[in-house]
Amino acid sequence: MTLRPGLATCEAMQSNSSSFPDWHGTTILAVRKNGSTVIAGDGQVSMGPTVVKGNARKVRRLAGGKVVAGFAGATADAFTLIERLEAKLEQYPDQLARACVDLAKDWRTDRYLRRLEAMLLVADKTAIYTVTGVGDVLEPGESLGGGAVAAIGSGGNYALAAGKALIDLDLSAEDIARKAMGIAAEICVYTNGNLTVESL
Repeated sequence: MTLRPGLATCEAMQSNSSSFPDWHGTTILAVRKNGSTVIAGDGQVSMGPTVVKGNARKVRRLAGGKVVAGFAGATADAFTLIERLEAKLEQYPDQLARACVDLAKDWRTDRYLRRLEAMLLVADKTAIYTVTGVGDVLEPGESLGGGAVAAIGSGGNYALAAGKALIDLDLSAEDIARKAMGIAAEICVYTNGNLTVESL
């Protein structure tokens, strides 16, 4: 796989995991398989040990429905970043990788954006990207069967592990996403089973 400047695989970034903030309060999972891409997010909003909302919508369609984005972190900060991403997608139509890299550059260098505490998981029909405030755009590696899984948030590692275990089974992308999110919800106290699922 050829990577553009600023674009890296998730595996290549594992050694730099200390750069990533430890987000609490959500799980967002993306699964791509057999030409279908799904992003799923739970609905729980927590303030410390207290659940304040159980049906929040943390997954949005962008670019006329061609792109789906999910967020983890501070809600207002995430909405600001999603608005910026939409502007980049208008500037670079049908060029999701370029829009994400451009957003990551701005996020890293702009004094205001640098303070935003959120992460984005973004996908179209052909690719999935994790966009972070440390200037990285991460693309997950493919499974043996050609599928891909990525996740963010406090329950992200649980959902990611479950998704990777399920990706090569005879299941659709949506089935994998729902099962993996269910497993994450059973383990992570900041994640519930009230899902928003968007498919491409």
